[in-house]
Amino acid sequence: MRNTLVLCCVAALSATIETASAQDWTKSKWGPNDEIGAANYMTPELVLKAASLVKTGKTYALGIPVTPQTPAYPPRAFKLTIVQPGQAGSPGLGPNKATYNDDILDTWVGIGSQIDGLGHLGVEHVYYNGNKLADFADPNGLKKLGIEKVPPIVTRGVLLDMAAYYNTDVVKEGTAFNVKEIEEAAKKQGVEIRQGDVVIFHTGWLSLIGKDDKRYSAGEPGLGVEGAKYLTSKGVVAIGADTWALEVLPFESKNVFEVHQILLAMNGTYILENMDTAALARDKGYEFLFVLGQPRWTGGVQAMINPIAIR
Repeated sequence: MRNTLVLCCVAALSATIETASAQDWTKSKWGPNDEIGAANYMTPELVLKAASLVKTGKTYALGIPVTPQTPAYPPRAFKLTIVQPGQAGSPGLGPNKATYNDDILDTWVGIGSQIDGLGHLGVEHVYYNGNKLADFADPNGLKKLGIEKVPPIVTRGVLLDMAAYYNTDVVKEGTAFNVKEIEEAAKKQGVEIRQGDVVIFHTGWLSLIGKDDKRYSAGEPGLGVEGAKYLTSKGVVAIGADTWALEVLPFESKNVFEVHQILLAMNGTYILENMDTAALARDKGYEFLFVLGQPRWTGGVQAMINPIAIR
């Protein structure tokens, strides 16, 4: 009887702890008013250390060119229109005949190389730091967690070459990167993942664009649930890949975009998608200075980006 009572108490305590843990994610370690999440890990000291990684001055554009044909998560699309305002029927403006072109974008922001802000994905309409959709979402822009709140991301970048790890040019769709794969790839490259880092996976998947768009969009290799929890426990600022969703597809379970939930909503860790990692991987640029200053559209959920890796 006593043993039964003890077991019941233990079970009840475990259930209580589990329930509390499930609720803990709604409260940021940086306080109830925090809106930048894992960007808090960046410090001037870390920036100085990251800058010391620059030895050759070689730069790498991690963003891809975007066209109306760039495959994107439905129903996202991109359209660019070039106009010459007020110049029709005239040789130009003023006696010097000045002429110019302007451009108009009619586009979804989550297309091409992009950063997912903390207001992008949540759990049952609850987002990072317990922000409820009804309290902060507005058709004219988010009232909290807007992309303009994200500070410049300047820190140490780490590339994990998963294509080399699997000895292939393109890692097969459905291949999940979890603790074992991440630790072994890092060890093989001789790099250590540290607090404040930006971690980016190279899989070769981006090379499918324009060659096999159907396969590119149908699935992808990527970060698994266990891997997401592992990297957030390390205190990384952002995680990216040369894939359109970062996480493995098909998903590891019936849960939909669970890795996004773990990173964005539960830990405030940013997601970088469609990163052009080919040149870095070719040069074995496994650690570098990562620099990103995203467009600061007030109230934006995401942003098209072109981060720079400097070695």
